[in-house]
Amino acid sequence: MRRGKLRIYLGAAPGVGKTYSMLSEGHRRVERGTDCVVAFVEHHGRPRTEVMLHGLETIPRRTVEYRGTSFTEMDVDAVLARRPAVALVDELPHTNVPGSRNSKRWQDVEELLAAGIDVVSTVNIQHLESLGDVVESITGIRQQETVPDEVVRRADQIELVDMSPQALRRRMAHGNIYQPDKVDAALSRYFRPGNLTALRELALLWTADRVDEYLQEYRTEHRVSKIWGSRERIVVGLTGGPEGRTLIRRAARLAEKGAGGEVLAVYISRSDGLTSASPKELAVQRTLVEDLGGTFHHVVGDDIPAGLLAFARGVNATQIVLGVSRRRSWQYLFGPGVSATVARESGPDLDVHIVTHDEAAIGGGRGAAPGAPPAPAPPPPG
Repeated sequence: MRRGKLRIYLGAAPGVGKTYSMLSEGHRRVERGTDCVVAFVEHHGRPRTEVMLHGLETIPRRTVEYRGTSFTEMDVDAVLARRPAVALVDELPHTNVPGSRNSKRWQDVEELLAAGIDVVSTVNIQHLESLGDVVESITGIRQQETVPDEVVRRADQIELVDMSPQALRRRMAHGNIYQPDKVDAALSRYFRPGNLTALRELALLWTADRVDEYLQEYRTEHRVSKIWGSRERIVVGLTGGPEGRTLIRRAARLAEKGAGGEVLAVYISRSDGLTSASPKELAVQRTLVEDLGGTFHHVVGDDIPAGLLAFARGVNATQIVLGVSRRRSWQYLFGPGVSATVARESGPDLDVHIVTHDEAAIGGGRGAAPGAPPAPAPPPPG
């Protein structure tokens, strides 16, 4: 039996239109002749959303008694018995009433998917487990209902439902999201313009990262080696010398100039272990690049320029940042430096920045290349 496919409508906050979009998708599928049912949808008293339920078959909910109160939850067994082609299931992070078969709705959805039923669902960005601390720092509210990021990342399709903070606040003021008695409190607290802008940025960036994963998978599957400059991705070649800190900061400034810029610092070590790079300095630089939002990578390769270029092309980089050589002039008798070689071999689709620094041309035996061994002794006089 094939596993069902999961489609998720992702939004930045309540009221952006996730449930409405999900129900619209249900109507489109029914019009195409697909057997689609509403397994669970909560319209929260929103008239426009409630109207969208008309014309769609709805599976009756299951009633659960808890501490003397009746609650309704999705009836998983009823959906499995009905066995539709597609089930619409709202609010994926929802916590089920104690005594239910599964504690979370996303676990109910996993059962439907395992049975071969396609599921269309909804999630707000603040409910992703990994973003709990970030969302709390923005809104001052700790989300109690969360869904593991991996559950959402495994979705076959993720569609962002976007709305500007101004438009969302207008919807709120017009009573299209909450009941009138809750509007003023919501606008002055959770739905403040700053909160909504930050949550919207989180949703856009998280979705962009997911799209980037799809792109990398496509490039790998189709063996695409040509660089596609869909976003600025800057590789920093580190030697293990102190100039690396300057290079990392320069790369971070370059990344800030473009939306969604990314910094990847790479140290290439030789397979024979011949290197005088300082482990302590590399640890400092790893911390620095991670503090600036980048990533650190350690690659083994004997041909330093080739290894650096292969790494850059493998991650679809658009720019490489290298330091001016620390070699003395007589050392060029042994061939061009790494920076010159990388610049020559980079091709037209990869920009190379050669950055000056305080360590330039002072020698000292550390070498100029990422991971290079100590420089050879100078030729004897005469």
